Amino acid sequence: MILRLLCTVGLGLIFLAMTQAAGVKKSAFGKTKAGEPVDLYVLTNANGMEVAITNYGGRVVSLKVPDRTGKFADVVLGFDNFDGYLGNDPYFGALVGRYANRIANGRFTLDGHEYHLAQNDGKNSLHGGLKGFDKRVWRAKDASANGVPAIQLAYLSADGEEGYPGTLTVTVTYTLTAKNELRIDYLATTDKPTVLNLSNHSYFNLAGEGHGDILSHLATIYADRFTPVDATLIPTGELASVAGTPLDFRTETAVGAHINADNEQIELGRGYDHNFVLNRTGGGLYMAARIVEPSSGRVMEVLTTQPGLQFYTGNFLDGTIHGKGGKVYGRRSAFCMETQHFPDSPNKPQFPSVVLNPGRRFTSTTVYRFATSN
Repeated sequence: MILRLLCTVGLGLIFLAMTQAAGVKKSAFGKTKAGEPVDLYVLTNANGMEVAITNYGGRVVSLKVPDRTGKFADVVLGFDNFDGYLGNDPYFGALVGRYANRIANGRFTLDGHEYHLAQNDGKNSLHGGLKGFDKRVWRAKDASANGVPAIQLAYLSADGEEGYPGTLTVTVTYTLTAKNELRIDYLATTDKPTVLNLSNHSYFNLAGEGHGDILSHLATIYADRFTPVDATLIPTGELASVAGTPLDFRTETAVGAHINADNEQIELGRGYDHNFVLNRTGGGLYMAARIVEPSSGRVMEVLTTQPGLQFYTGNFLDGTIHGKGGKVYGRRSAFCMETQHFPDSPNKPQFPSVVLNPGRRFTSTTVYRFATSN
């Protein structure tokens, strides 16, 4: 009886300790080259899952989730300290905008006026230009409610910043739910017609960052079509069927099964670097993708309100970047699942519109849900 009581009390204390640990902790992370202070926010839920986010670029710095035995590992690529993010990193964990992905030739026309953007990816504009949202210091505050840890990031993008029209007010809220979900809610308004495409650019390896390649991960992408690209990775404008191609992930398929296939699209992307046209099933959140890492049993599901998903397999990682703990990030050592509107939509009127007008609100939500399989 006494033993049972002690066990009950002990379990209660453990549960209480876990509950009390849930919340947000803020600490100094570093300073930009201009001397702006940057902070790190660590969100922990009652299950012990933890995500660290910096207000420099709204970056997910670490994301610790359990495997099937309960062992936690960090599953996103990045750096141990802030200085790593000041180098030429490939958008690790970042909020990307104003326009995530590519705009052809760094230009678009809106309401009869042609706008010119930085050509920072060959002749194209990529992820917002030379100093996009990933390199800005956002205002941050604790947005936790009812014991659920959350932070809200805010940024005011001036009219003409990186060539984009309109003063844009953006807020992004990261929430870590009790269901082991990292939820990202986007909100934006403008005072002048503009184009907008916001996403998060986290690089995932569900075996743990720096633990080999991701070719044995099993992926399902709920998309019947994709947007084929040209030699500069700009969509041709076609919505092509995935059927009979290496881009068919409608049933669970190993990432490496067809990644080196003799296929023009695979050759152009050097693997997978393509936007998938998601099978939308109505309004609200819907399932976009599911990916399983067999050895750990970790499962990540992606839910979104967006029409597209960019699946990227780290083809341009080349082993020159040393990440956390000095780990070498080699080719295909991570994957990205960036929920989005389609690339080059400002120049493709047949694609879903990315125009945001005054008096309207841009909203979107993406959820990365983590679980385990046997």
